[in-house]
Amino acid sequence: MTPEKMMEYLFNLPNQFKESMDIDLNFLAQYKKSYKNIVVSGLGGSAIGGDILRTYALKKASSPIIINRDYDIPEFVDNESLVLAVSYSGNTEETLSSYEKAKNKGATIIAFTTGGKLGEMANADGFPVVNIPGGLVPRAATGYLFAPVALAMEKIGVLSNVKEEIDETYNVLLDLRDSLNPDIDSDDNKAKTIAQLVKGHIPVIWGCAGTSEVAAMRWKGQINENAKCPAYFNVIPELNHNEIVGFELPEEILDKIAVILLRDDNDNERNKLRMDTSKDIIKDKVGSVIEVQSEGQSYLARIYSLIYIGDYASYYLALEYNVNPTPVKVIDYLKGELALAKA
Repeated sequence: MTPEKMMEYLFNLPNQFKESMDIDLNFLAQYKKSYKNIVVSGLGGSAIGGDILRTYALKKASSPIIINRDYDIPEFVDNESLVLAVSYSGNTEETLSSYEKAKNKGATIIAFTTGGKLGEMANADGFPVVNIPGGLVPRAATGYLFAPVALAMEKIGVLSNVKEEIDETYNVLLDLRDSLNPDIDSDDNKAKTIAQLVKGHIPVIWGCAGTSEVAAMRWKGQINENAKCPAYFNVIPELNHNEIVGFELPEEILDKIAVILLRDDNDNERNKLRMDTSKDIIKDKVGSVIEVQSEGQSYLARIYSLIYIGDYASYYLALEYNVNPTPVKVIDYLKGELALAKA
């Protein structure tokens, strides 16, 4: 695949939200009931939607939502649990394993996939399957991997006002796309500017708990996979109790760090102060400090605006390093080795 393929994926991300609203989820109404807990089981690009769902639901859902990135399933899962098995390919071995264990515990399961073994297993076991459009790499399908899940949660009564927020997210991303696309010069393109500042540095992304934490995680993963370089993230206030102390030595390495602060108007006021103070502590010690402000009114629009800027920045950083952002050869190698070991 060419570098232009990833740009095509990025350009079309807003459409994923629009198209997700056309997916027929009426058949899920029969699963409307009160669940003791909700577990989203997935890995990588297939799990990020669950992370967004978790933070989105903090002030909306009466049932706790946790993310499971493992072969196993939490011990508390039982016949009062709802498990959302999410695998874009349908063949993620950890998700398939956790699916079987959730089934054996009597949980209600809803599968979200393009097909593969997960779709086959869920169909055979009589569990509902939400079929999402295929043809993408998982990390480029974040709209398809979040919006249908959130809309399904609305359909079964866990969340409310999801359609309205997804519609706003679609429009905010359309507007952002006009300022982030390759035709816009660096002076007016914040993603290109960020890539140029980060080049030659190790990106460290900071978000805030309950708001931008998932966006920070997404930035880290996208820089890893698209730009093929290390990146790290942490969350305020937790990082103020440990990581902030680690910006003293060695000076020659600190100068090669670029700290990216993700800002949101709905950050806790104390966390805003923590972000400001943390910036003051490190600004003269690291190579650069970059601030990115969210856009939009709803939680979903604001968080996806941060994610979209990071997606584009990771793409432009790949170009700065003259690497193709689309393939992930190391992951493919790992899967191949695991398949051989299993054979």
